[in-house]
Amino acid sequence: MRVLFIYPNLNAQIGFNYGISYISGLLKSEGIETFLLNINADLGYPLDLMRIKQDVTRIDPDLIGFSVLTNQYKYALEIAASLRTYYGRPIVFGGIHPTMDPYGTLKEPVLDSICVGEGEEAFLESIRAGSPVHVPNMGYRDGNRAVLEPLRPYTDLVRLPPKDYEIFDFQRMIDAKGGWVGLLSSRGCPFRCTYCLNHRIIKLYKDSGHLPKDYIRRHTVDQVIGEIQSLLSRYHGIGMFIFDDDLFTFDKDWLREFSEKYRSVTRIGFVCNAHVRMFDEEAASYLKEAGCRIVKFGVESGSERMRRSVLSRYMTNGDIEAAFRAAHKFGLHTSAFVMIGLPGEKKEDVQDTLRLLAKIQPGRFRWTLFFPFVGTRAFEIAQSAGAIDFARMADLDNFTDETCMDLGADVNLYVQKAKDCFCAFVNGYADVPEYAGIVSRVEAMGPGAWETGKASVASEIERADERVRQRGQQHYEVRYNRFMGVRSDWEDDNIPA
Repeated sequence: MRVLFIYPNLNAQIGFNYGISYISGLLKSEGIETFLLNINADLGYPLDLMRIKQDVTRIDPDLIGFSVLTNQYKYALEIAASLRTYYGRPIVFGGIHPTMDPYGTLKEPVLDSICVGEGEEAFLESIRAGSPVHVPNMGYRDGNRAVLEPLRPYTDLVRLPPKDYEIFDFQRMIDAKGGWVGLLSSRGCPFRCTYCLNHRIIKLYKDSGHLPKDYIRRHTVDQVIGEIQSLLSRYHGIGMFIFDDDLFTFDKDWLREFSEKYRSVTRIGFVCNAHVRMFDEEAASYLKEAGCRIVKFGVESGSERMRRSVLSRYMTNGDIEAAFRAAHKFGLHTSAFVMIGLPGEKKEDVQDTLRLLAKIQPGRFRWTLFFPFVGTRAFEIAQSAGAIDFARMADLDNFTDETCMDLGADVNLYVQKAKDCFCAFVNGYADVPEYAGIVSRVEAMGPGAWETGKASVASEIERADERVRQRGQQHYEVRYNRFMGVRSDWEDDNIPA
């Protein structure tokens, strides 16, 4: 039995797909051969239908499985449609998009079935049965009728075989990402943010009779340490581990044990995610002891109104400030993630986000444009407000360059200005003199003046950066990618996380 995975990841950062790595590891443990086409130009594999055809016919798989993100859905459909013209084996779509929109996905004639939720055991069982029928977590068409089987219980992570890193040509990925290696020690999150898939997945499983309390699961510390040791023995050039868990710090007993054992196997630093309401000096001390370099927080918005009414993020600005103080007290470099262009957002809300970043002074921040993922509560909020440009939404393949939200001419313009001048705006709101005038002028520009003047504004910001750099004053500059601002006292250029 030969299974080919196809992972479209176009016009996006190089990503490691944990779903494929887990499923492939399980299939290989059962004697099933697995292969992967990782479609990403930065890895030397752009969207080339003829090259895909050559690889598919060479591998000759018995089954083809796509892992599909919403922003990549159109590419998955394009590839699958091409496959249909020359290859007759079954095509299965899995991943976030089919989970969030199963019936919409099953309307597509280019695929045979879908996998909803966690796919390891479902995918294996459907292969053994030779059919998705009566297999929990699978969906398929029965004539013109879409059928979704009930969900099985959550996967026990501790019992799964090790992830399959080799299927990704992992050394090449390490090299392409400058030594950045992703890890995952848990699944699930206790929060119900409207823009995230967690609340929808929890509802799906709850409706199938599975209790949400089982949603948050962890590998044992020894399993994680063993995985790190295996990676270090098999690959070279690893400079930083990135824990991609939704919430790495939620279990302090686990964190304490991890902090004691991690330093016994490596001095390589790591990055992890935390939540401001589940982070204090005790958690910061464990991370520091283990060698954590960067702790990342989802701030999302500096407007308490937006966090409560749109995002279901029930923390105060005081909570955010306290978490960053705790991290900074122990010398941890912090990262804040924010979104702009939210449904119902006003100019003043965006300014609240800029002011909060200027106040808490994170080590770095990343900004993005809000994207209403189908199936989330945030999508419903944006749709009810009539704020989605669906034609533009269908064209987007990332949410850093353009938005599909229409918030009115004035707000749309301010969001574009903030997106293009984010670091300068934060510096200006932090009272760094060189930027105050720039911010005032940009905020006063009308749409015509902005379109004709934004190139000269970018040059003016570059000159301001140079002057402040020479003076040695702390400020933020765009580094590593166009949607990240890094504080000027960060000196480790080998760590792009």
